[in-house]
Amino acid sequence: MLTDLPNILTLLRIASIPVLVVLLSVHSPTANVIACAVYTAACITDYLDGALARRWHQLSELGRMMDPIADKLLVGSLLLALAGLTHLPVFSLYAGIIIMVREILVSGLREYMASQRETLPSTRLAKWKTGIQMVAIGFLIGGDGAAGMLGLSFLPATLIGGILLWFSVIPTVISGWGYLTAGLARIMAGQSRKSSKISF
Repeated sequence: MLTDLPNILTLLRIASIPVLVVLLSVHSPTANVIACAVYTAACITDYLDGALARRWHQLSELGRMMDPIADKLLVGSLLLALAGLTHLPVFSLYAGIIIMVREILVSGLREYMASQRETLPSTRLAKWKTGIQMVAIGFLIGGDGAAGMLGLSFLPATLIGGILLWFSVIPTVISGWGYLTAGLARIMAGQSRKSSKISF
């Protein structure tokens, strides 16, 4: 149900997106530190919603659908905001484009497979991809200004975030290719079954 705590946590992750975009638009180290705190809380809900759903036996199709959507909305919205505010260093704008293209393609594939009554379960590599992306975005949200406020001025937070974003492209592309090949194989197998029934 929508009122189950795991689903509420997922909705809170989605609700954090406009708050984070507004804080990033302020262009101040203080706002960036607050944004980091909000973003960290949003990332924690990504772990908690699944863990609580499994522990309390509140697994549902609604939660299974909403969880990856919330992740994609959070990552995609923040990448767009960071790009618009020119907070993406070391040409990591292109890493963001690769990530967004992959997410749109996989989402479209999932949508088509759902219409064919087929599923495309998430993989461990895809979860690692999301984890690396979230860490990278955390560094980019805080930036060097937030690092300085926290007494970590020696830490090139923005550069680290850009490098991590590029690093996340590796599992992003590999897992995306895996989804594509698995999805096409399932679609072809489903069409073969339908053809066999018709010919019979």
